[in-house]
Amino acid sequence: MTPERWRKINRVLARRQPDLTVLMERVHKWHNFSAVLRTCDAVGVLEAHLIPAQQGIPQSPAKGEGGMSKPTDATSGSAAKWVGLSTHPDTPSAFAHLRARGFRVYAAHFSEKAVDYRQVDYTQPSCILLGTEKWGVTEEAARLADGHVVIPMMGMVQSLNVSVAAAVILFEAQRQRMEAGRYDRPRLEPALYRKLLFEWAYPDWAERCRQEGRAYPPLSQEGEILWED
Repeated sequence: MTPERWRKINRVLARRQPDLTVLMERVHKWHNFSAVLRTCDAVGVLEAHLIPAQQGIPQSPAKGEGGMSKPTDATSGSAAKWVGLSTHPDTPSAFAHLRARGFRVYAAHFSEKAVDYRQVDYTQPSCILLGTEKWGVTEEAARLADGHVVIPMMGMVQSLNVSVAAAVILFEAQRQRMEAGRYDRPRLEPALYRKLLFEWAYPDWAERCRQEGRAYPPLSQEGEILWED
């Protein structure tokens, strides 16, 4: 653990936003799924949510093969190492989970009641709902959502790629939160901060501790593991 990496891990964790998230409703293409997670990491989302399509969690194409990779590959690449992912069996259970945690859900969905995405106050607990690549959010999800948001379009096409739309809306949320000082101090509970700090700094040791049923050892201020004698 180099001092530079230790400082970066602490700096990133200190800016994580536990009350900003996305819900992907049956997004099934790997490149869109992974791009949304990269944007989540970029704006400080702590955890994303997914209602998987029938084929399950989107998988990274196997290197050098025509098929698909193992399921574990979907959660082991780049941004997915730093953004938690919770899956839900269906739309109602996903909404129930988010509502129980105080989130308001805004669907990226064109409708008569849709408003410009910049009119929403994302400094409050907010979840951005994104639908499938071809059809968007389902009627059920649109009905359950607290509001609908749209990105004004000036061209011939009527919509953006789902991952691009996610980036546009999430960076507006980041802008609002930066102005409100949401990134100025750590917002995670101390116990969760310490847990993630160990897992991010020492993923192999964290996995070993979980397998052995052991609590994570404490870390020094310099990021060294303080093993018990």
